[in-house]
Amino acid sequence: MKKMIALWLPALLLLNLSGCKKDLVTSIESPSGEIKIEVFTLADGQAAYAVQYQGKMLVDTSGLAFEFRDDPPLINGLKITETTTRKFSETWEMPWGEQRFVDSHFNELKLAFAEKEGLKRKFDLVFRVYDDGLGFRFEFPEQENMGEVFITEERTEFNLTGDHKVWWTPGDWDISEHLYSTTRFSEIDALSKRNHPNLAQTHIPVNAVNTPVTMKTDDGVYLSFHEAALINYSSMTLAIDPEKLSMTTNLVGSWRDYKVEQKTPFNTPWRMIQIADRAGDLIESKLILNLNEPSKMEDTSWLKPLKYVGIWWEMHLDISTWAMAGGRHGATTDNALRYIDFAADNGIDALLIEGWNTGWEDWIGTANREGIYDFVTPYPDYDIEAVVNYGRARGVDIIMHHETSAAVTTYEQQLDTAYALIEHLGINAVKTGYVGTIIPEGEYHHNQFMVNHYQKVIETAARHKVAVNSHESAMASGLRRTWPNKFAMENIRGQEFNAWASDGGNPPEHLTIVPFTRMLAGPIDYTPGIFNIKLGPTKPDNQVNTTLAHQLALYVVLYSPIQMAADLPENYEGHPAFQFIKDVGVDWEQTRVLDGEIGEFVTIARQERETGNWFLGSVTNEDKRNITVRTDFLEPGFTYLARIYADAPDAHWFDNPTDYKIEEMEVTSQSSLNLLLAPGGGVAISFHKKN
Repeated sequence: MKKMIALWLPALLLLNLSGCKKDLVTSIESPSGEIKIEVFTLADGQAAYAVQYQGKMLVDTSGLAFEFRDDPPLINGLKITETTTRKFSETWEMPWGEQRFVDSHFNELKLAFAEKEGLKRKFDLVFRVYDDGLGFRFEFPEQENMGEVFITEERTEFNLTGDHKVWWTPGDWDISEHLYSTTRFSEIDALSKRNHPNLAQTHIPVNAVNTPVTMKTDDGVYLSFHEAALINYSSMTLAIDPEKLSMTTNLVGSWRDYKVEQKTPFNTPWRMIQIADRAGDLIESKLILNLNEPSKMEDTSWLKPLKYVGIWWEMHLDISTWAMAGGRHGATTDNALRYIDFAADNGIDALLIEGWNTGWEDWIGTANREGIYDFVTPYPDYDIEAVVNYGRARGVDIIMHHETSAAVTTYEQQLDTAYALIEHLGINAVKTGYVGTIIPEGEYHHNQFMVNHYQKVIETAARHKVAVNSHESAMASGLRRTWPNKFAMENIRGQEFNAWASDGGNPPEHLTIVPFTRMLAGPIDYTPGIFNIKLGPTKPDNQVNTTLAHQLALYVVLYSPIQMAADLPENYEGHPAFQFIKDVGVDWEQTRVLDGEIGEFVTIARQERETGNWFLGSVTNEDKRNITVRTDFLEPGFTYLARIYADAPDAHWFDNPTDYKIEEMEVTSQSSLNLLLAPGGGVAISFHKKN
């Protein structure tokens, strides 16, 4: 289903009557008229813009500039030579996702800028304004005095109009596995996070934040800043000026004396601002997808969202090891067959097997990690063909695992061979990992070199009909629309930190912040579903800092088309609450964010594709909470059986995390549910339509 309307119209250049700061001003509004963008040149000829929302300034006059290694900066002495606008409207269908159909309605303003003197370089500045926010990017055409370029810095400013409340992580060139801080903008201090004991490869050169970075104004307006369509460019962090209340792009660099190498013609990624009156609207927005190009894959029928179990959590619990040496190898044929039987008996689609291939003994503590992994050779105690065939006979797919140890050259040398093997085996999904500092030395996980590497992996996988779940990679930027085999990414301080972090793991508030921050970038492989909350007997000093009901709710709250039942099979067998994990969907017809406040709680309902069943998840921070849920999202005129997995009255994330209750009741679209969430707790509900 696709409907499209596009109209090109001439734009009017308007004189700014004040004349003191701005030269020529042109503007464009969102379809609703609530968001207004002004673009102009300053007195010195610098390109600049400003953003208003509902008549109030949100982003004040902000300059735009580029610095180059071999050429003068592109900053002053510019003139606007032409402006055009267009209106665009379409509805497109997602092959998988949070909803089936996505509306894309925007007004576009394109301005041609040129230098008056000197090299007379030129570029187009394109703004697309939607009702839920805006994106803008620079488009550099092929031109005589600008061929190959080496960008040392992009200077895109975001000048705020208040000292907003901000949920942020430090602008790290290597990882996204930090806990969120909640401060006023003027109190952001990213440099204090650079020596975290559990984040060995951290590189934070300046006081900057990673994106998405989400804010709330004192007037109750929510903002989130990120980038879309990150292709052949360096990832963006945002450098903080706490006194001026300003952010400026600070691109991730490398050992080189420049950060981006390009050749005209080229486009930058979209710089994106989401704007909402309600926190939940940030989650419901599909701005990041609409700023990406349509799918380049002709056939997506083989892409299947799924639930999986894995030979994974047992390694984090020190029950087994990735390496074969030592006699506690997890990825054995017998162990894999045991997991396959469990998955088949419980309707779980797939099994992830980590530690199946040779090289793990040489990884730990090895400085030179090049050449240690072989991505086609299994350990002697793992019969890969037998495991795949047994899984196929029992209706369970295998998920391949490629831990590269961040030795990128080694991985690329084996890339075609490794994915040919996956295709030969009939496997359609792989989990990739990049733990450690990047090799070649001087590269970083989020720089242009690695962005291009991740893209090469995605395109190679697509040719072999393989979906990718990527860990330790650059932040998602909506490319799953263009490459739908880009299934999920980690980009988060995940569940495993609860098993081995020395700082106590992830606090209960963590997953009340993530939906409004990291999840705005795309699907998350968080690995929920831990029932053995206290992690005994092997990890007596660690625990998962939620209740069991909270873990169930995460299957709805945290979106991913590939959801893991992460705990050990023996902790699920015979457990009544496991029924929710077996029932819950992974592919959705529509999503409704019913209520929520960042860092406090969130309640989300999703309707499963094909079946029409609804599922609801709600989680809270350390505070006990009573919530009221109106079920008006259900189809009118029908009765549904609601099965409620809730915290018991005395449940508590630390003192009593596994106490829960299950209740059933009949509800309609006119019902209202009063629910109690324990401290660090949650609730999960399935709604099945009665015949």
